[in-house]
Order: sequence, then C-alpha cells, then structure tokens
Amino acid sequence: MKTEETMIKMISRAEGNLHDIEHFLKVWGYARTISKAEELNSFRQEVVETAAIVHDISCPYCRRKYGSAPWDKQEAESAALLAEFFQGEDIAGDVKNRVVYLVSHHHTPALIDDVDFQILIEADYLVNASEHGFSKEKIKEFGNAWFRTETGRKLLQTMFLSGDES
Repeated sequence: MKTEETMIKMISRAEGNLHDIEHFLKVWGYARTISKAEELNSFRQEVVETAAIVHDISCPYCRRKYGSAPWDKQEAESAALLAEFFQGEDIAGDVKNRVVYLVSHHHTPALIDDVDFQILIEADYLVNASEHGFSKEKIKEFGNAWFRTETGRKLLQTMFLSGDES
C-alpha cells in the first residue's frame, strides 16, 4: 500500500475532523524526517511512515464508544481497526504486523524495541507537545527519558528547548 493511498484512506476515515487529519500528517512529516536523517533501511522506513499515518486510527472510534480517546483504549482498539483498514490492501505481511504492533503500543514508550518504534514515539511527542502546549519542564523530562535518535533530540531541542543545556 503506497503512502499516498494510506493517507487518502485515513483522511476519509477522519470524517472531516481536521484536527485528526492535521495531527497524523504532522506526525508523518516528523517521522519521515527523522527516519530519513537516521538512514533507516527500506523496511523500517515503510513501517515508520505507515505507522505514523495510522497511529491514531482508533481515536474516532474511541470517542464514539467511550466519549473520549484515552491512550489505553486507543491501544486496545487499534489492532482490530487496522485489520479492517488493511484488509484487501497490497501491504507486506511483515510490514502490516509491525505497524499493528507499533500502533497498538504507541503510548507505551517503555516497550520500545527498535528504531522504528523509537521514531514513532518521538514524532508523535513532538506534535503532541506543540498541540497541547506542554511545559518546557515536561518536554525536557520526557525528552531526556525517551528521546534516543540524534535527529529527534535535535528537533526537540530546536523546537522547544532552545537556550537550555540538554
């Protein structure tokens, strides 16, 4: 499944919710930037970009079902929604399986097990920090605890912590 096809399909699923659309497009942009700068192989690149686009696939469903989209419900509902999303699509099984794993755990950085997961966490956090107006202290704390790629650290520093020694 090509990146553009995945984006168009996700935009359609967003049902006109511009926040959701803009969020996943920003996460995809940062994920792509970080993964390209970190020189991922083609498999990891495809996984990162696909996961970034679909990482919040469960948000609309959770808002309907639970009245909000708490992180644990997002993770719990993602696998089934992704199975339906990818049904009949031309996507390699190993890519699909990895994307499902990442999306089903993307709010649990303690489970980071490879660079693709690392980059998804970093890209999503960069966007969330901006969208939610996280404090400089909270950003610095999360960055020190969880940011590992050179590119992700540089973006975090440049975007939010300029002037700090981190």
